[in-house]
Amino acid sequence: MTTAGSDYGIRSMVAPLRRVAVRPPSPRGDYPAAHWAEPLDLDLLARQHADFVALLERLGVTVEVLEPAEDMPDAIFTYDPAFVVPGGVIEFRGAKTARQGEPPLLSTQLQDLGVPLVGRLTAPATADGGDMFWLDDMTLAVGRSYRTNQAAVDQLRDLLIPMGVTVESFDLPHDQGPEYCLHLMSVVSPVRENLAVVFERLAPVPLLQALAARGIETIPVPEEDYASLGCNVLAVAPGVVVMAAGNDATAKSLRDHGVEVHVYAASEINKGEGGPTCLTRPIHRA
Repeated sequence: MTTAGSDYGIRSMVAPLRRVAVRPPSPRGDYPAAHWAEPLDLDLLARQHADFVALLERLGVTVEVLEPAEDMPDAIFTYDPAFVVPGGVIEFRGAKTARQGEPPLLSTQLQDLGVPLVGRLTAPATADGGDMFWLDDMTLAVGRSYRTNQAAVDQLRDLLIPMGVTVESFDLPHDQGPEYCLHLMSVVSPVRENLAVVFERLAPVPLLQALAARGIETIPVPEEDYASLGCNVLAVAPGVVVMAAGNDATAKSLRDHGVEVHVYAASEINKGEGGPTCLTRPIHRA
């Protein structure tokens, strides 16, 4: 468990974000093979990522900037390869071929930053962090998808039981198939303890019921904002969020609910199908 005074440990999606790891994009890599949309301006991608980092820092977050990972185009999305829990970091195994080198790299770098390793998923388990979020401080929601399988759910349960954490799994739809990235957090993002944005058309019914059972109000994300990552919202504190520019309807709904919204330019970042949550590996929230 997280000890008093430690600078790592997560059991919330909305508690103040104190420390986070990010990775700038690499100028070298086969982005089309990793299913990034074209044309892609790599210089602009790098500038947009740097501006995103600067925004987090202005909002008071300590940002650990890792080295770019050559030949790993998706490594910019640090939420996926490993997951920080109350006791430290769990190293995953990626299902996407282009990402299979990322988990050991990120896990090692997080350990170098002082986050202890508490476990690794082993074959046949595969998982992405994008399929996971904290429903409450004792419950981790895990999406069972083309990226995260039942073996991963089972292994995560075993790893988290000693920390007093329960795992609840939710099945994701086929949608556009195994080559398309549909994560659990593609359809839900907590904003504060009693509020979340949800893309209802693809959200698992048991997930909507689990949110309602906890008294969490949901803001529906419209179709026009879904494709531009409007459902991917990063809370840096309760009711203070960062989201990609251009999702005006969702941003207005959030502001109407008293949420402070900060936006960043994301024309190139969005071509990798990743929003602000995907771009960050939270290390400490408190």
